[in-house]
Amino acid sequence: MYNAVGIDVSKGKSTVTVLQPGGTVVKKPFNVTHSSSELKSLTDYILTLDGETKAVMECTGRYHEPILRALSDAGIFVSAVNPHLIRNFGNNTIRKVKSDPADSRKIARYTLDNWAELRQYSSMDTTRAQLKTLNAQMAFFTKQKVAAKTNLISLLDMTYPGVNDLFDTPVRDDGSEKWVDYAASFWHVDCVRKIGLSSFTERYRAFCKRHGYKFQSGKPEELFNASKELVAVFPKEKEYKDMIQMCIKQLNLISSNAEHTRHEMDRLASTLPEYSTVMAMRGVGTTFGPQLIAEIGDISRFNHREALTAFAGVDPGVNESGSFKSKSNNASKCGPARLRKTLFLIMTSLLQTKPADDPVYRFLDKKRSEGKPYHVYMTAGANKFLRIYYGKVKECIKAQSETEN
Repeated sequence: MYNAVGIDVSKGKSTVTVLQPGGTVVKKPFNVTHSSSELKSLTDYILTLDGETKAVMECTGRYHEPILRALSDAGIFVSAVNPHLIRNFGNNTIRKVKSDPADSRKIARYTLDNWAELRQYSSMDTTRAQLKTLNAQMAFFTKQKVAAKTNLISLLDMTYPGVNDLFDTPVRDDGSEKWVDYAASFWHVDCVRKIGLSSFTERYRAFCKRHGYKFQSGKPEELFNASKELVAVFPKEKEYKDMIQMCIKQLNLISSNAEHTRHEMDRLASTLPEYSTVMAMRGVGTTFGPQLIAEIGDISRFNHREALTAFAGVDPGVNESGSFKSKSNNASKCGPARLRKTLFLIMTSLLQTKPADDPVYRFLDKKRSEGKPYHVYMTAGANKFLRIYYGKVKECIKAQSETEN
C-alpha cells in the first residue's frame, strides 16, 4: 500500500493531505504550524501509516525547510520538487480552485503519479541549500556594492573628478581597492595640488606603506600634474569630507562582506563531488564556479541534458501549428535568473579571453561572426555550455560512485 503525503507549504504553517492509489483519502487536509511540537506530531502520525510512505512538497524559498528537515531527520522519505512541475500537473478541470487544501491534494496526486521518479532528500542537499543561500546573499551584497560605488563616484566627481580611473590595481582578497583607499586620504584635488609635489610625494609614499601597496617613484608626479587640470565643484570643507569618507566606509564594509561570502562559497562548494570538474571548465573561476554549483544543484535531478537547459531557461521555445513552424523563438527564461546571469558572465569571460581550443568559445565566435544578435548568440552559448557541463559532471559523479563501490 502506498501513502502519498502532499504538503502545501507557506510561511509558518503547512497544509497536509494523505492519499492512496485510486484517490482514497486517508487523511483530509489539515494544517500544521512549523513549531517543534506540531512537527513532532506530524512525523509520529506519518510513521504510523501502514505501507510505503513518501512525502512531497514544493521548493518555496526558505519556508519549506523546517518541515523538510523534520521529516528527513525522522527517517521519512521526503522530496522537494520544483513548483513549476506541480503548477503544470493535472490541470484537467475547467473549474479554477486555488486554496491550500486543494494544492495539498494536487501535490499528493503528483506524488502517486510520479512515485518511482521521486528523489529523496539527502544530507548533501543541506550543503547545497547552504551554498544557494550564500549565493543569494552574494547577489544582495553585489547590488549594494554597485549602488554604493556609483554613489561614491558621483560625490567624488564634485571634489576629485576621475579619481576612480587613476589606478588599475585589482580588488584585494579583503574587498579593498586602491582607488577607494586613495580617495579616503586624498578626497579633494586640493589635497594634492595645494601642498606641492615634494609634500605630496611623501604623503603618497606613506599612504602606500600604510595600506601595503607598492610605491612607484613616477606615480606621485603623474597624479600631481593631472590634478592641476581638474575642476572641483565642491570646496574643500569638512562637511564634504565627512560625507565622502562615510560613503567610503560603507563601501568598504559591503565589499568586505561580499568577499567573505565569496570565499565561504568556494570553501563550501569544494566539499561537493563535482567541484574539481566544474572548476576545470574554461571561463569558470572561484567566483562563477560556486555560483553555478549553487544554482544548478544536484545534477542527478535531471534525466537528460535538455532538462538542465530547460531548468536554466536557455532552451529555445517551440512554436508550431499545422504547416506553420517558427524558425526563431525566444528562450523560455523559466528558471532562476541568477543562473542565467552567471552563464552570461561566463560567456563574456570566454569572449574576452578567447581560448581557441574551447568548443563553447568557438561556437560563440561562429554565431557572432554570422551576425546573430547579442542575446541570441549569448543564449546559444549558454545552452551549449550547460550541455557540456551536464556530460562532464555526470561522468565525474558516475566515476566517483564506481570507485566507492
